[in-house]
Amino acid sequence: MFTDHYELTMLQAALHSGAAHRRSVFEAFARRLPDGRRYGVVGGTGRLLEGLEEFRFGPDELNFLAQNEVVNDETLAWLADFKFSGNIYGYAEGELYFPNSPILTIESTFAEACILETYVLSVLNHDSAIASAASRMITAAGSRPCIEMGSRRTHEESAVAASRAAVIAGFHSTSNLECGLRYGVLTQGTAAHSFTLLHDSEEEAFRAQVQSMGAGTTLLVDTYDVEAAVRKAVAIAGPGLGGVRLDSGDLLAQAHDVRALLDSLGNVNTRITVTSDLDEFAIAALAAAPVDSYGVGTSLVTGSGAPTASMVYKLVSREDDGGRFIPVAKAAKNKASVGGKKFALRRLNGRGLATAEVVGIGEMPVNDGNDRPLIQEFMHDGVTIPGWTGPEGVRRATERHAASMAELPGAARRLQRGDPVIPTEYIQPSTVRN
Repeated sequence: MFTDHYELTMLQAALHSGAAHRRSVFEAFARRLPDGRRYGVVGGTGRLLEGLEEFRFGPDELNFLAQNEVVNDETLAWLADFKFSGNIYGYAEGELYFPNSPILTIESTFAEACILETYVLSVLNHDSAIASAASRMITAAGSRPCIEMGSRRTHEESAVAASRAAVIAGFHSTSNLECGLRYGVLTQGTAAHSFTLLHDSEEEAFRAQVQSMGAGTTLLVDTYDVEAAVRKAVAIAGPGLGGVRLDSGDLLAQAHDVRALLDSLGNVNTRITVTSDLDEFAIAALAAAPVDSYGVGTSLVTGSGAPTASMVYKLVSREDDGGRFIPVAKAAKNKASVGGKKFALRRLNGRGLATAEVVGIGEMPVNDGNDRPLIQEFMHDGVTIPGWTGPEGVRRATERHAASMAELPGAARRLQRGDPVIPTEYIQPSTVRN
């Protein structure tokens, strides 16, 4: 039922006209990147494929549709037997995308593809927005690890999806245990201010944590007085204290003060983690601070100002009455799309750096020798290709993102506003075919 009402009424009308069973090609893409962003990151493909395994209409769903007269009996009978049986192609999860990149292509009957629209877009728009924001944060952090900590700032299922997307874009770990369970990613966390406030003194709280978790734990030192807390932490845990966390105040000044204090006390290996409403700009501002890692929450799970990737899902090709595929496209001036099935490659120069996103209409663009094809097969005749889902899918997506980022020109890593770092070029077909 992760679909919109009008998708089922379209299905009913298409069944009535007989067009529902026409072979069709739908495409998910973004007409533009969020304002000022230089690139986007594909997120959610693996989750989408996992969800399609369970995308069914059972008795409860069918009864609801019947009782509320959403669709007629013929449509209910069709939905009762629904299982997606088409093909899905697209950009690998973790891949970079640009305006009009053919991020996901679904080939099936109109009926099957139509009812997937909302589900496809809800997954890709959310996860790609989070992955894109996370990638910018990782770039700003440089070699310092980032920890995803935003679960309490969003819906519980969105929190799992956001954690997964962040890890794909390079986050070292997450605080979200469900993400760790489902996808095998590293989870981390120690204590909040409430733990310190629970105890009669800060010393008692620190001692309990160290005795329970070992000296290598990270102690939160800004509940009261930071300098006093650091001294207590070192006195209790000794030189083996793993880390301290700063969660408020002037993080830049405090980090310098705490580093100097730790070093003076002999704790030269004790790490400093900073949290407190960080985004990519705050992380970049801390580049000169003696910080070892960043914990990021609210800004990450809300896309750091761009909570959706603004992707759309359009019919771009369909069979005619003679069984031939013909390109189709919306012609509205401000929302026009390009008809025809798309193929894509990333144009690379002699140094292996990306220079353009090349999209062929109806056929693969010519590879000049070192260009990288972008379209992968995810599902064939309704069966998911192994390796794109679960923990393995997350691992592959993480590797893909790192490799794709290495191809980008240096300008992509700067946080200044600008146009997409490479242009999207359409190659018209010699003969349109699907």
